[in-house]
Amino acid sequence: MTATEMSGSRGRRRSFDVDEAVETAMRLFHARGYDAVGVAELGAELGIKPPSFYAAFGSKAGLFERALHRYAAGEANIFARAQAEGGGVAEVIGRTLLLAARLYPRRNGVAGCLVLDGARNSADPEAAALAEAMRKAGAAAIRDFIATREPERAAALADFVMITMRGMSAAARDGADEAALTAFAEMAGRAFRRELAAEG
Repeated sequence: MTATEMSGSRGRRRSFDVDEAVETAMRLFHARGYDAVGVAELGAELGIKPPSFYAAFGSKAGLFERALHRYAAGEANIFARAQAEGGGVAEVIGRTLLLAARLYPRRNGVAGCLVLDGARNSADPEAAALAEAMRKAGAAAIRDFIATREPERAAALADFVMITMRGMSAAARDGADEAALTAFAEMAGRAFRRELAAEG
């Protein structure tokens, strides 16, 4: 989608591709975190001046929200991808963790999960709330799926999965590679399977 924004009081117009802008912002936020990326830098990277930036996105947090949704709509939605392949609860959760092990290692200067880590410890409450809302939505989807088999323990088991994924994301940002994360994911998957089989 191409947007044409006004960038001057005399009607000078500047055109830019909004989808491309969101993709660029997503990469910057993912690589460095929300707080480390300023509006001036975003404008320079996107090739637009602040008036056009604010006209298009409303605020830096507004752009971050769009970047989060774009990220979650792609391959980063590992639970949806795992679920789409079918199988029972233990199989799908194990597959989810293995997909995280493939997705999170550093590639092209980017590591971890944007949703889990992009606004970690952010000084901007709006950005932190946006990321938290998406994390909660993801946790709710996992909880509801687990509840099809273990309704009484679904919340605790979903917490296990989410905490595991957050730890894997943080480890990837600290340099853990795919082999190390895969080994951990396999262990976590076995632990989940044992807990799922245990009587509540």
